[in-house]
Amino acid sequence: MDLFGILTMIGGLAMFLYGMNAMGDGLAKLSGGKLEQILEKLTSKRIMAVLLGVAVTAVIQSSSATTVMVVGFVNSGIMKLNQAVGIIMGANVGTTVTSWILSLAGIQGTNLFLQLLKPSSFAPVMAAIGIILTMTAKGNHKKKDIGDILVGFAILMFGMETMSSAVEPLAENEAFTGILTMFSNPILGMIAGMILTAVIQSSSASVGILQALCVTGAVGYKTAIPIIMGQNIGTCVTALLSSVGASRNAKRASMIHLYFNMIGTFLFMAVFYGINALVGGFAFLNEPANAAGIAVVHSLFNIGTLLVLYPFGNKLVQLAELTVPEHEEEKDKEPDEFARLDERFLEKPAFAMELCREAAVRMAEEAKASLTLALENLKSYSEDKVEQIIHMEQNVDHYEDVLGTYLVKLNNCDLSQNDSRDLSILLHCISNFERISDHAVNITDSARQMRENNMTFSGKATEEISIFSEALSDIVAQTMGAFEGNDLDAARRIEPFEQVVDQLSIELKQRHIKRLRKGKCTIELGLILEDIITNFERISDHCSNIAVCMIRVNEDGFDTHEYLDIIKEEKAPWFEQEYYALSKRYELPGKKKKTS
Repeated sequence: MDLFGILTMIGGLAMFLYGMNAMGDGLAKLSGGKLEQILEKLTSKRIMAVLLGVAVTAVIQSSSATTVMVVGFVNSGIMKLNQAVGIIMGANVGTTVTSWILSLAGIQGTNLFLQLLKPSSFAPVMAAIGIILTMTAKGNHKKKDIGDILVGFAILMFGMETMSSAVEPLAENEAFTGILTMFSNPILGMIAGMILTAVIQSSSASVGILQALCVTGAVGYKTAIPIIMGQNIGTCVTALLSSVGASRNAKRASMIHLYFNMIGTFLFMAVFYGINALVGGFAFLNEPANAAGIAVVHSLFNIGTLLVLYPFGNKLVQLAELTVPEHEEEKDKEPDEFARLDERFLEKPAFAMELCREAAVRMAEEAKASLTLALENLKSYSEDKVEQIIHMEQNVDHYEDVLGTYLVKLNNCDLSQNDSRDLSILLHCISNFERISDHAVNITDSARQMRENNMTFSGKATEEISIFSEALSDIVAQTMGAFEGNDLDAARRIEPFEQVVDQLSIELKQRHIKRLRKGKCTIELGLILEDIITNFERISDHCSNIAVCMIRVNEDGFDTHEYLDIIKEEKAPWFEQEYYALSKRYELPGKKKKTS
């Protein structure tokens, strides 16, 4: 092989690896994070976990990616080790699908049907269709993802063909044949396969390279089998690296992957070469391997390992726990709810976005709960409630820090149009959730001040604040409901509600001034009332901000003030009707009826 042949082989390898990566990314985007959600939720039974591991890995074309995802699940507390072991077992079987796809390159024959099955026949068609879909997508991300999958698959196959063509002349090269003969030693072959897979961090890719070398005719099964065994151990490197700095359970998950493959490899080699020695040698070992034969060996090994070790899943967990023991002080430690936002999930942006949405919903619920307690504290003061409110506010602050930082990192990933839009909404809304919890603390401070100075509102003021509190509680509940359900119709009904709250604020202030003039209220109590009313009004403003953001971002517009001006100026019939109905519902006592 000359210099140009080497360059051709490197180019083919680059195309092969790029195509595999592009196809996997396209499949992951097309799933929209649903595959990962299924993994998260449907793994209570081990057999189900195994089947899911097979299916997900077959789709995303990478057992390493699946295992890294599992490490992230375990690290964040989403998944237990007993659930993870099943997925890891299944992932090893799912990864064999790639070798069967690549074996199509070795199809021989003049039959028309066989010719159509060859990648050189259908890959150009897939590439053309994929390019057309990609170029005509125009914002249709699903169409673009399908195009990326087709183009990625075509590039993968072209890379495979290019590698095979480049290495074909090596069939007559004695030095190359000598190197491969050296790898027929089971130990050396296993080490070679392990190192190659560890370097490129993909057993599917390393198996593909081995299949490409088969065209030389110099790769016998005696060489191929130990290399395949080593590849299964080398693929564990990705998960092991991913677990660095993770929780003990995450490290254990990566160790389960390592032990599963190591035990399977050693058992297979001990049994296979033991029988080979007893029967005087398997005749097929000296035969040249082909792409389909490599796929068969790869599949038989992984399926066999699954069948043998499946009953010992709990033993693998115990072995991992012995390897990575737990310290005494960690045994009763509560899982960190923020650990769900694991940076490993940034590799799968669609799933990471789902986790962010869930975290934002929990943050919204925490902010709403803190306000509910603050309003209760106005009616009946309790130090226990004060402590809970302060704790909730600190929790919401922490949510804003952690979730905000994670969203900024996620924003640099390749997001779909929908996910990008949702990310903009979340970034805007979490600051409003945080401010609502701040105002809940302010309301609590006002209640504490009244308690410490032994002050109480008059009967009328108490009744008015009670109605105002009800309106505020309802607008917050409706806003959070609209946010959690991404309900734009509910979001549009927030603005008339906010106008009613503003009107209540004006009326309460006016009534307070009248009572102050009549000497029915003190200046000190009036200042506290003013603070409470101001906080109520600010909370409704934040509800309006959340609703308007949802509407404008979904309508591809970001000018919030322009939207509010249009609403207030046009006063659409639905707006007037909604405003009137809400005004009647939260009407203050003693208010004069309007005459027509």
